[in-house]
Amino acid sequence: MATGRLDIDLDAIVRNWRALDAVSARDCQTGAVVKADAYGLGVTRVARALARAGARRFFVAVAEEGLALRETLGPGPEICVFSGHMAGDTDLIGGLELTPMLNSVEQLTRHLEALPDHPFGIQLDSGMNRLGMEPAEWAAVAELALDARPTLLMSHLACADEPEHVMNAAQLKAFREMTEGLGVPRSLSATGGLLLGSEYHFELSRPGIGLYGGLPFEAAEPVVGLSLPVVQVRDLAPGETVGYGGTWAAEAPARIATVSGGYADGLLRALSHRATLWAGSEPCAVVGRVSMDLIGVDVTHLAEPPEVLAILGPEVTVDDLAAAADTIGYEILTALGHRYARSYKEGGGA
Repeated sequence: MATGRLDIDLDAIVRNWRALDAVSARDCQTGAVVKADAYGLGVTRVARALARAGARRFFVAVAEEGLALRETLGPGPEICVFSGHMAGDTDLIGGLELTPMLNSVEQLTRHLEALPDHPFGIQLDSGMNRLGMEPAEWAAVAELALDARPTLLMSHLACADEPEHVMNAAQLKAFREMTEGLGVPRSLSATGGLLLGSEYHFELSRPGIGLYGGLPFEAAEPVVGLSLPVVQVRDLAPGETVGYGGTWAAEAPARIATVSGGYADGLLRALSHRATLWAGSEPCAVVGRVSMDLIGVDVTHLAEPPEVLAILGPEVTVDDLAAAADTIGYEILTALGHRYARSYKEGGGA
């Protein structure tokens, strides 16, 4: 077959969730962020595995993502929506029993008027300036919101992947000032915040990237492997070029494998000339530009032409590949396309 094979280890995701749960303070519940189709790995399979492992609180970006998740999980587990209660969301929130994290006075008003007895949380801006009520805004409506009994007060750290960054302590202080003594469960930490220490944990954590094998959770087990089939192998004479623009030329006789994969599959164009694929334990450099569907790889040094080459696997993590593209592991994972043949490992099987 001419499509790449994406191997997703659900058991590793579960072990990563349990490891982060073990890091959490004793009275801190561990949720799971499964937005963006579980970071591109398939929310149906991922959420089911996490629910079986004991996860009971899940987070998505928008209400529409809650539809597939509720169909997957059924009634019971709580599904929280980071974007809150947007105009047009009422039927989804009410019908699917979603819990919006309200971000503004406007959203609070909309929710209490449309679904007055429906659960909700409040998102507070502790300094990231992205989502949530700022301190003055929260002070103006806190009494009204608290009378309606929110299930959660949350915020988000901007620099948790940099433990020494001054914003971490500043946001922790701001969050405490906005929430201390209110008697409502609180959540400040995603993966990075969990690793900062128990003072950041509160009553609920929301790990995301750490579940999927990414930094800053250095102890995470790798979750994904991606191998690309070799479509054709050709021999080049010195001076011949590879790919669009002729940006790479052979300095000596060379053997080039063309593999099936490209930026349409989430393998970023920025990987041109920079990524390394692997034939077992043998590194093979990308040569020429990454195109929409094809990538050139130098296999001159291999004894035999390979049938497949790995771009993610034991020798290269999502963060290694991200570094080659000057980006982050989040982008690599969420960009992985749907043309790959996906294989899931769970309970020792596929």
